[in-house]
Amino acid sequence: MSISQCIRKIALLVGLFVSMAGQVSWADEGAPTFVQGKNIFIETGVEAPDRSPTWYAPMVAKPYAPVFQMLATRGTQGRYYPYTYPVTLKDLIRFHGHDCEGTSHAANAAWVAFKILFPDGIIDRSVLAGITGPSPCWSDAVAYLTGARVQYGTLGFFKDKRYNHAILLYRTDTKVAVLATLKKGINNIPGEPVMLPGKINWEPKVDTKKVMELKAVVKKAGGNPTPYQVDEMRYLQWMHINDILEHPLEDSYQAKVIESFKWSDWADSSKAFSDTIKRSDVRLKNYPYRESPISDK
Repeated sequence: MSISQCIRKIALLVGLFVSMAGQVSWADEGAPTFVQGKNIFIETGVEAPDRSPTWYAPMVAKPYAPVFQMLATRGTQGRYYPYTYPVTLKDLIRFHGHDCEGTSHAANAAWVAFKILFPDGIIDRSVLAGITGPSPCWSDAVAYLTGARVQYGTLGFFKDKRYNHAILLYRTDTKVAVLATLKKGINNIPGEPVMLPGKINWEPKVDTKKVMELKAVVKKAGGNPTPYQVDEMRYLQWMHINDILEHPLEDSYQAKVIESFKWSDWADSSKAFSDTIKRSDVRLKNYPYRESPISDK
């Protein structure tokens, strides 16, 4: 028996064992799943991203609007595809339901974090978990880009409310966690500090202090803003995001690797499922192939 045949049979046995044993916990995954260009060859840029501006996604055509190259599997029990598909802010907005400042901020911060987590630019949604604030603007962006879900125990919410407008992304295979957030100077959320030290070195067109003052009125529970204030806040947020995307994202967002990361140190257990569901749709992503393209074995 040749070495290649031995390897193939061992891989088959491992696959059968996993099939019988069930999906392992996401926290128990081991070494990196693949190394692009060495043990897998994935073609990227094979589909044009949707960067046509619309009334609900006007910022998507800006020069630094992020494009994410996503790696998926073939169906619910399939192997990796050999290609990636692109995701833009326009796709995120359709998923979230409307264009808002928070979804763009979360996506931009994720792009900076992904540069650390996936230096080859290929985002493997099968090995990601994330922690975010409770706002759906942020949690929807993290869920869409990472595949993290509350029912799997891979989408959590920060214990410390000061981080509510940051995101933390975790690669379960490499055990690398990255905290990403705004830089000081583009933040406009009342009462929430920027939790990393970076500052912008460019001058925004929008006065962020004015936006904070408007938000304090418009977003106040039970408040009674004027119609003008509602329109003005939306307009300033729209201007702000379009302005940010005229600059490289690293100029406005920052990221930091969290050493000795523990999920329980960051995620609020009171906002998690007590009995999570084991993810099974990526169980066979590394399954061996048939002996030949035309074969029943």
